[in-house]
Amino acid sequence: MTTSAQRRVAVPVVAYLVVGGSLVVLSCLLGWWVFSTGDEPFAIDLWWNALVADAFNPVVSAFAHFMDWVGGGWVAVLVVPLGGALVLVLLRRPWAAAFFLAAEAVSAGGVQVLKHLFGRVRPEDIVVVADYGSYPSGHVANAATIAVAAWVVFPRVWVSLVGAGWVVLMAFSRTYLHAHWLSDTVGGAMIGAGTALMVAAAFAVPMAKEWSDAGAKRASLG
Repeated sequence: MTTSAQRRVAVPVVAYLVVGGSLVVLSCLLGWWVFSTGDEPFAIDLWWNALVADAFNPVVSAFAHFMDWVGGGWVAVLVVPLGGALVLVLLRRPWAAAFFLAAEAVSAGGVQVLKHLFGRVRPEDIVVVADYGSYPSGHVANAATIAVAAWVVFPRVWVSLVGAGWVVLMAFSRTYLHAHWLSDTVGGAMIGAGTALMVAAAFAVPMAKEWSDAGAKRASLG
C-alpha cells in the first residue's frame, strides 16, 4: 500500500485498539464488581429475571431454545467459525477469513478465562444445560464477536443494524431461559465486541490491502 493508504488504515487501527481495549476492561471490571458483591445478583438482574418469568410464551420459548442451540455447542464452536471463514475464502478474502477465525478463538478464550476467574452462579430457575460460570454469557459474546467481525469486513449500516439486532435477541434468549442474569449478557457483549475489535487491529493492514487489491482488479475488469 502507499503511504497515504497506510495512514488511512492507521486511524481505524487506533480506534479498534482504544474502543476494543476499553470494552474488554469494562467487562473485567463488571465481573469484578459481581465477584466483590459475594455473587449476589444486582437489583436489575432480579427485576429482569422476574419480568421474563412472568412473560412466558410457548412461541417465544421455542425461539429462545433455537437461539440456545445456534449460539452454543458444536454449532458455535465449529459450524459458525468454519462456515463463515469458508464463505470469506470463496469471496477471495483469505485475510478476512483468518481474522474471523482468530476473533472467534480469542473471544471464546477470553470468555472462559472470565468464567473461571469469577465463577458466578447461574440463576436457580435455569431451564437449559449450561457450562461452568454465569459471567459472562458465552452465547452473547459469540454473537457480539460475529456482529463486530461482520461489520469490520463489510462496513455497512445495515450490517451493523442486523448485527446489533442479533446480539440483543441472543441476550434476551439467554435471560428468558434463565441461563444468565442480565448483567452477564452485558459483560458478554462487551468482551465479545472488544476482543473482535482488538483482533481487527492486528489484521487491519493485510485486510485493507486485500480489499484494495480486489477493488483494483474489479476496476481493471470493468
